[in-house]
Amino acid sequence: MFVLGGEDKEQQRETVFYRISKAFQMERSLEVGNMTRVQEFVLLGLSTRADIRDVLFAVFLTLYVLTLLENTLIIYLVCSHSELHKPMYFFLGNLSCLEMCYVSVTVPSLLVGLRTGPCHVPFTACMTQLFFFIVLICTECTLLASMAYDRYVAICRPLHYPLLMRPRVCLGLALSSWLGGLLVSVAKTTCIASLSYCGPNVLNHFFCDVSPLLNLSCTHVALTELVDFISAIVIFCGTLLVALASYSAIGVAVLRMPSAAARRKAFSTCASHLVVVGIFYSAALFIYCRPSRIKSMDLNKVLSVVYTVLTPMCNPVIYCLRNREVHAALRKTLH
Repeated sequence: MFVLGGEDKEQQRETVFYRISKAFQMERSLEVGNMTRVQEFVLLGLSTRADIRDVLFAVFLTLYVLTLLENTLIIYLVCSHSELHKPMYFFLGNLSCLEMCYVSVTVPSLLVGLRTGPCHVPFTACMTQLFFFIVLICTECTLLASMAYDRYVAICRPLHYPLLMRPRVCLGLALSSWLGGLLVSVAKTTCIASLSYCGPNVLNHFFCDVSPLLNLSCTHVALTELVDFISAIVIFCGTLLVALASYSAIGVAVLRMPSAAARRKAFSTCASHLVVVGIFYSAALFIYCRPSRIKSMDLNKVLSVVYTVLTPMCNPVIYCLRNREVHAALRKTLH
């Protein structure tokens, strides 16, 4: 009897442990089910004030169409005129193609939000928009650095320019820019998409961006924030240093020019380039080179407008439409 009693107690313990284990597994499955129940996000848009949404819609629609027309014109001129088949215009053509894709990823959702109010975006569509946005913004950083390096070689080392900026080198720089942006986007989007979103599902933004999504995650985001921070340092800060070093060397070379007219012309060109680079990097670095989640979403949205709408519209004017060779090609096309 004593032995049987011991066996009964052992069976009872196993039964209790089994029930506790089953209860724990059921609780975990319910938690996982709750954390993955978000199937869509709600974008609040740029502004929730109905009295100014129509005005903002007209303004941003005009800017969007103008940006597409400007960049389409530049791509056509670069492709159709042999005198523009040079490294500088090769990079400008790449930048114009990128800007068209860039605004087409973010601005349509901005316009929908201004026209109809808060809009519902499926989870897959949100992650897709985030993926293409990261690809394009990282590629733009690298292209801007490549363009700064091209100007440095042209002004500071003109005798070596045909060798250092030969077609194979230019193609390699452009391809590495697009490929680098693609690889960074795969890593960042995978980390963000793997997070659990258990509600709420309202994004205080006009497109699916990194910081608003991190704020909605109900799981630990330390690893994702680390990946985001490191990639931002490598892409943004690395390319910014290349651009600043190139323009600094250009500035030193320009100061040594004997002609005052040549100095003024070179400084005017470099200053306009630096304005675009400065505005773009200032807004982007403030948002993305921070390891913690950003709480001020209104400021985030305003800065996002700068580098998603204003910079793509200004780039063609500053880089191309003020250029004499582009003016000559445009006059030839019109006549």
